[in-house]
Amino acid sequence: MAKKTKGKQNFVVMENETIDQCLDRMKSEGYIPIRRMEEPIFQEVEKNGKKEVEPCGRKIVFEGRLMNPEG
Repeated sequence: MAKKTKGKQNFVVMENETIDQCLDRMKSEGYIPIRRMEEPIFQEVEKNGKKEVEPCGRKIVFEGRLMNPEG
C-alpha cells in the first residue's frame, strides 16, 4: 500500500495474507485489480565456502484502480 496517484494504488500481499484476502481488502477500499506484479526475493547462502544467491520467496503486488473515480 505505497503509491497513490490519480485513483491508483499498489497493494502488497502481506506475509500472513492470501491473494484472495488481499483482493478482498482492495475491494473493501474501493479498488479493482488492474495488474499483478511478482518480484523474486533472494538470500545469500554460503555453500562450500562460496556465497551463492538463492531464491527464498516472492513479493506479489496488485495495482488497483478506483471503482468510481471522481472527475
